[in-house]
Amino acid sequence: MTKWLARLTLLILFVVPFPAFAGVPLDTVKTNVNGVLDVLRDPKLQGESGKKVKEQRIAAAADKLFDFVELSKRTLGLNWNKFTPDQRKEFVELYRTILKDAYVEKITAYTNEQVNFTKEVPLSATTVEVQSSVVSKGGETPIYYRVIKKDNGWKVYDVVIEGVSLISNYRSQFQDILGNNPPETLLATLRKKVGKG
Repeated sequence: MTKWLARLTLLILFVVPFPAFAGVPLDTVKTNVNGVLDVLRDPKLQGESGKKVKEQRIAAAADKLFDFVELSKRTLGLNWNKFTPDQRKEFVELYRTILKDAYVEKITAYTNEQVNFTKEVPLSATTVEVQSSVVSKGGETPIYYRVIKKDNGWKVYDVVIEGVSLISNYRSQFQDILGNNPPETLLATLRKKVGKG
């Protein structure tokens, strides 16, 4: 899980947007990636003094990039229907915190990997998979961003790293908890994880 999360956040690091640009999915993701890299490379944000500002800008970018409600629904699957409206709202917030914390932690450790965008593959009338790869000294890592068309542009709802889906990874963990327990049990587990329990 730790190794997977490390790769996940490495992957996510490359997808952060500032404004959520509308347009062709691949161009949107590519623009957002370049925006993140600009933050990471900003000489004014180097060292301990710039770390906090860098983390805040990356976290804000993640909020604009990801559709956390869509991501939450797809992660919980049919279990989403077991949650009350208030429980759904809390789950989305807790899940967002977990993903953002992991993302910020890993992305700020960025060195100098190269990101290549190859193509976009339509998945449905409103969803597209943007395929890319991260090239480092250790080799090439395929990272696919699944995006969905919303009123304000394209939003990421899943990331697939080396064939492992972010949604599938968390879904299996959450299903184990929800199998014989009510939604409150999962919420309590997530509260502890983010330090709110």
